[in-house]
Amino acid sequence: MSHAARAGLAVVIAVATAGTAHAMSVTRSPFGETPDGTPVYEYTLENDAGMAVDVLTYGGIVQAIRVPDRNGRVEDVALGFDRLKPYLDNDPYFGALLGRYANRIDGGTFTLDGKTYQVPTNDGDNALHGGPEGFDSRVWQAQAIQAPNWVGVELSLLSRDGDMGFPGDLAVTVRYTLNQNNDLRIHYTAISDAPTVVNLTNHTYFNLSGAGEGDVLDHVVMINADRYTPVDTSLIPTGRLAPVEGTPFDFRTPVSIGARIRDDDPQLERTERDQGGYDHNWVLNTDGSLDAVAARVTDPDSGRALTVRTSEPGVQFYTGNFLDGSLEGKNGERYQHWGGFALETQQFPDAPNQPDFPSTRIEPGQPYHQTTVFHFSP
Repeated sequence: MSHAARAGLAVVIAVATAGTAHAMSVTRSPFGETPDGTPVYEYTLENDAGMAVDVLTYGGIVQAIRVPDRNGRVEDVALGFDRLKPYLDNDPYFGALLGRYANRIDGGTFTLDGKTYQVPTNDGDNALHGGPEGFDSRVWQAQAIQAPNWVGVELSLLSRDGDMGFPGDLAVTVRYTLNQNNDLRIHYTAISDAPTVVNLTNHTYFNLSGAGEGDVLDHVVMINADRYTPVDTSLIPTGRLAPVEGTPFDFRTPVSIGARIRDDDPQLERTERDQGGYDHNWVLNTDGSLDAVAARVTDPDSGRALTVRTSEPGVQFYTGNFLDGSLEGKNGERYQHWGGFALETQQFPDAPNQPDFPSTRIEPGQPYHQTTVFHFSP
């Protein structure tokens, strides 16, 4: 069902305070049911600056991001599907919330306090994004939230002890909020009753020209990082923090995605053997400050720009290497190879097995917090 078709079923459940100069709103619409009959809803956040964001209760998925270009023309810049079923059947994590552990864990195993835990593997011999039934495949509880300067939706989930092999009951809350400045803010909180590991992120694929509008090779990228974490042949970090200088991974000065993506470099070939591609973690220089720019991407054609700020130490830059035109996305568009990019703000991949990486362990009653802001501008 298209967004326009669902609009007639939408219920306005929150609006900005009456009398304010600018109106913001949250609406809720049905978005189908899971096979067991659980209803799924779509929450639409809108501001008065021409931006709107659609969030699903299934997987916490960012289903659409509609923003204007330099001429005021609004396009959806997030890859995804019009209906629930493709998210259930064929989804490459379009827009999803990832957990309990985003990215890869070597062999799906890690050890805490002398006990080894096994996460079911779903990426060759490794566990990816929390295993085959991660947070991206759950229906979250949701409620609209608002303040004088923003509107949003708050999602919550209880992951029980042993869920995908992870220890401890983990209560998770994720807030998506939108303000008048075109800031999409994602704030994550989690708390456990036992020692465990946590790494949460969002996996939106962006194409600033518009979802389905060709590839993103002309997009210009800046990543504020002097180092990255090289990977082995199974895409697990080697443990090194390698300098980007003199490599295709140097985005400290803005450069197009396509400028070096086909370079003869073993790291690019490991993520995409035929043509090359980025799927690596960058070690940010920002020290967790939301005042510092972690990354920026601009599209010369539309004039749209995306600026990322985050409290996290790393960002996984992924260039849609496994998109091949076989998935029919929104409005019947086919998402081609390199048809979108992701900037997954995160702790480092496989950190539970890498003693030199920042720790992802949390203690009972010790809250996990993470905040990422995606700012859109024409």
